[in-house]
Amino acid sequence: MSVREEWLRDRIAVVSGGASGLGAATTMALHAAGARVVVLDSDVQAIASISEKLSAVFGYTVNVADDDAMEAIFAQIEREVGPVSILICCAGIANPGSVVRSGSPMPLEEFIQVVNVNMFGTLNCIRCAVPQMINNRKSESVEAGVIVLTSSIAAFDGQIGQAAYSASKGAVAGMVLPLARELGDLGVRVMGIAPGVFLTPMTESLPQKSREIVFSAVPPFPKRPGKAEEFAELALSIIRNPMLNGDTIRLDGGLRMPSKL
Repeated sequence: MSVREEWLRDRIAVVSGGASGLGAATTMALHAAGARVVVLDSDVQAIASISEKLSAVFGYTVNVADDDAMEAIFAQIEREVGPVSILICCAGIANPGSVVRSGSPMPLEEFIQVVNVNMFGTLNCIRCAVPQMINNRKSESVEAGVIVLTSSIAAFDGQIGQAAYSASKGAVAGMVLPLARELGDLGVRVMGIAPGVFLTPMTESLPQKSREIVFSAVPPFPKRPGKAEEFAELALSIIRNPMLNGDTIRLDGGLRMPSKL
């Protein structure tokens, strides 16, 4: 077993949005690698399902954008499971729609909701996890923790109707380098993944027209949507490779989205 595999084994890994889609695949991959996985999700049934499938996984129901609830959940995790060493932020929503609709402004609440979950929810997890990482660091020569954030190629190739989603995911990508710089002296690495078009419950639950547009985009190769397991493989590669820090990796098969399809 490599040094990195030994580091990963029995570490407490928190996965937000970890009961479905990209998060569920990451939960299963971390569990298989020997980590002690904690799932945060708003879907009670999904948490129960993955906890039953993987008996050693701990699950907590929480709204990632709720600051008081998140502080309480992370304190509970530390008491009941142990201090967090790995954080994978996968919780996210998409609510496509134009900013101006038939000459009228969009409801601002729709934009706020997407930003609250995708951007503020991500930062909320980070601010609660990092103190546990650094307070339980064994020495300055030992890595304290790893954080992996989920952005999207929409952060760079946002299409018409994706202003809220692209803004939120652009903000996530924008956090990566300043956080890596801030937390580097504390032994914490920060990386981002920007998936392309992936088969997930979120993309498959889009309105029919939006779903047709999303899945009509085909990368140069492989000519198919991404699989959640491929996201999970990259997340584990980031954890295992200590030189990966301060950047966001596009995981899209070379896909570049046009302004509209």
